[in-house]
Amino acid sequence: AWVGKENPPNRYIRCDNEDNIFYKERFYSELTFHYWYWKNKLEKESDDQWIGFCQKRRYWINTTNNTAINKINLNENLLTSLSNIKDETNSIICDPISLSGVKRMKIIKRGWKNLIKDPRILFFKNKQNIELHFDMHHGYGNLFKAINLLDNNDKDDFLKYVRSNTKFNPNIMFIAKKKIIQNWFNSLFPWLERCEKVFGFDNLKGYDTTRLYAFLAERYLSFWFKKYSKFEEKKWILLDFKD
Repeated sequence: AWVGKENPPNRYIRCDNEDNIFYKERFYSELTFHYWYWKNKLEKESDDQWIGFCQKRRYWINTTNNTAINKINLNENLLTSLSNIKDETNSIICDPISLSGVKRMKIIKRGWKNLIKDPRILFFKNKQNIELHFDMHHGYGNLFKAINLLDNNDKDDFLKYVRSNTKFNPNIMFIAKKKIIQNWFNSLFPWLERCEKVFGFDNLKGYDTTRLYAFLAERYLSFWFKKYSKFEEKKWILLDFKD
């Protein structure tokens, strides 16, 4: 799938036609394609089919030895089968990344507002949670404001999740059955539209906030799939091929 402004190669699926939000691509990133797929293609898929999403330069892999993967042997190390998952599993999400262990100087520089509220952040890794990380990198208080716009059945649970977890499942990558994906998008995109009324687009600038809606979706995915699906976590790798 192609979400950039340049003309894509012929083999790519475009998402600037039919029902789309392509004009939001700068702020939504790969979610631009997710929206298009949800509105135009998902309903046509069979109920028992696995549907997977990855991300630019990030790949699902079937090995734990990711240090040896390169452009030459990538194909043989890609995850191409779900034959080893449990019968009840209906979704796959990325192995989590850890947020704790941040250098103290970085917390002081970027998380000083959080420190005023709770100085223990400097000394206890279990206090270096998802909310702190988001406040430090994507605007202080933005995650809390967004969570308050969720439906009541998720608002309290998600807030508890971001305050009690020091890991999350990154990249907005998942593999799931049609019903799970439909429910995910039905929850995600109306929430992000409500967030637009608070954050808008004009003041979203630089790495920290330009893709704010994608960063919000990334944290919400980690929570939502664990609450509403029978999930497993799978390995992934970031590879940046220059040629």
